[in-house]
Amino acid sequence: MEQKTKLLLAEDDENLGLLLKEYLVAKGYDANLFPDGETAYKGFLKDHYDACILDIMMPKKDGFTLAKDIRVINPDIPIIFLTAKNLKEDVLEGFKLGADDYMTKPFSMEELILRIEAILRRTSQESQLGSQQVFTLGQYIFDTHKQTLTYGDSTVKLTTKEADLLKLLCQNANKVLERNYALKLIWIDDNYFNARSMDVYITRLRKHLNKEPSIEIINVHGKGYKLII
Repeated sequence: MEQKTKLLLAEDDENLGLLLKEYLVAKGYDANLFPDGETAYKGFLKDHYDACILDIMMPKKDGFTLAKDIRVINPDIPIIFLTAKNLKEDVLEGFKLGADDYMTKPFSMEELILRIEAILRRTSQESQLGSQQVFTLGQYIFDTHKQTLTYGDSTVKLTTKEADLLKLLCQNANKVLERNYALKLIWIDDNYFNARSMDVYITRLRKHLNKEPSIEIINVHGKGYKLII
């Protein structure tokens, strides 16, 4: 029997919490509901979870503090924040803490499920590929640790953002790298100015890789980019 994905749900609104838990269970998840940050943290210490869904405004321990404490124990567990506020400061704070996603109340239950599924797919892929430090792109050798791109006797030292972006493209080679996911992961915020900045870095990477005609970074309209190897 396949083990169910286990979710920690911290929500102080009793009605919403019960509704969320029932919906998640109906969709095949194993969900544990906690009414405040303190009991949620104690619950996290006692059990294994695959992802956390945390309300921000909670008694005893707020969602941000809870996320920090959880990250000390498991720095890689996916976290989705829920909030009644839509302040840019909250969004930035959430992503600085390593949040994987952010939903403003009221939200669609169906959308929450889709976001959970997308995050679990990404984290599963990253756990398989994240340890890989060296990628071969045609005759290029990309060392993520040294942030170098080598072609024959020529080596280019990449900037940190160039290296981070190229690593994401390599991990998703021949598949679409979602634009918003890359922005949130590397630039923290997926606003207009950061999106334009990412376009500039994509152009730079194309120039770095132009000695190998078979390698392309193509735009996928409305979705993101794809590294063709």
